[in-house]
Amino acid sequence: MTVRTRFAPAPSGDLHVGNVRTALFSWALARQAEGTFVLRVEDTDASRATEEAFAGVQDALRWIGIDWDEGPGVGGPYAPYRQSERRAVYDEAAARLEAGGAAYRCYCTPEEIAERRAGSKRPPGYDGHCRRLSDTQRAAYEADGRSHILRFPMPPGATTWTDLVLGEVTIAHDQIPDFALTRSGGAPLYVLAAAVDDALMKLTHIVRGNDLVSATPRQMALFAALGHPREEWPSYGHLPLIVGEDGKPLSKRNGEVSLRWYREHGFLADAMRNYLALLGWSLAPDRELFDTAEMVAAFDLSRVSRNPARFDVRKLEAINGEKIRALPEETLVQMLRPWFEAAGVPLPPGVLESAVPLIQTRIVRLTDAVDMLRFLLVEEADFAVVDDDQLVPAVAPQLSAAREALAAVEAWTHEVIERTLRDTLVDGLGLKPKLAFGPVRVAVTGRRMSPPLFESLELLGRDRSLGRLDAALALAAEA
Repeated sequence: MTVRTRFAPAPSGDLHVGNVRTALFSWALARQAEGTFVLRVEDTDASRATEEAFAGVQDALRWIGIDWDEGPGVGGPYAPYRQSERRAVYDEAAARLEAGGAAYRCYCTPEEIAERRAGSKRPPGYDGHCRRLSDTQRAAYEADGRSHILRFPMPPGATTWTDLVLGEVTIAHDQIPDFALTRSGGAPLYVLAAAVDDALMKLTHIVRGNDLVSATPRQMALFAALGHPREEWPSYGHLPLIVGEDGKPLSKRNGEVSLRWYREHGFLADAMRNYLALLGWSLAPDRELFDTAEMVAAFDLSRVSRNPARFDVRKLEAINGEKIRALPEETLVQMLRPWFEAAGVPLPPGVLESAVPLIQTRIVRLTDAVDMLRFLLVEEADFAVVDDDQLVPAVAPQLSAAREALAAVEAWTHEVIERTLRDTLVDGLGLKPKLAFGPVRVAVTGRRMSPPLFESLELLGRDRSLGRLDAALALAAEA
């Protein structure tokens, strides 16, 4: 059997990191089995789907490194792969269900359903009113020109399946009210379109979030009603939800949810793949860092946890920092250039190449590099001390001593600069290194956190370094 998996996003906005985790696991399952990964776009809801989001889905997947064997831009034997272009397929399936007595027309308005439910002790959901209509009543509704949708009543009994993540799951059909298959006007709803396409595209494994567990009996009932043999139905694996720090499903209320946000804030695609894989799965108990090839080789849905996975940005930053440190210096230089261009910070020739070895071990996001190196690149008139609370009258003596000692340095190299400042501030004034060099660092870089101080002074140059020490002395005097 050739493994065929799919990712089926609805293009109505930026991809949620939870959906990207689903795509990654589905893709890894296909790649591990040397099977086929399908991208199918579920855009039947014209009120929400946009062309911008459709393009954004593809761009986001390409950025994070998830490619597809069938789908938009690639084609395949079951094209088209946009559900908005497959209306005839769903209309035919809906007509078959109705003609075979497996589905019925519902003429109820939302107001009528709400009125019947008011004061009732019935469970939520449709009450089956139109399933019990006589032929005369149906004819009257049709004569009145009432619009209708198509509904599907679950057969008696229950659905049991062995979930690839959750194990054996049973859901009684009496817990599932008659559900809608179409909108008014005939447009298909998710449950119909997904079931039809999953069967027609011969998918073998469906990987999705466990918020969709309740949809599985509905889709299996549709497979049966449409005549698909049981042995051809896909297997299901429902992934644990991703939650925020508060233990609630990750949303804009308790965290950043968009893959775009992480991309725009300096996270590497490799780090995102690595971290998202850890949300419910692990390569080994003591392994948090791995590359994609290792993940694919070891991937197995049976090892996915059933418990919710907590999204921890600090852990993601730690992984991102490790991935940055593992990059070849020339690769990091090329990665950083666009960030400086976007920030409007000019890069004189050779500066970034010289600075990258100093900052590579100190940044956890690519965006950190711009802030960390801005002191080198701005015009002196635009230089500002961010951590000016460090420049108080008490540090004026050591700043003055540092300025005087550095003014006498002839060979402006970081080795000579370090020796001079240690002799002057640590040995001469008896200060501990942190107290000795902290104010100097803030004076010349504007921040407490910067690249190594002595190398920063070398890159900044004698005149600019001395000028900034003069400015810092003036600030300390005014404080």
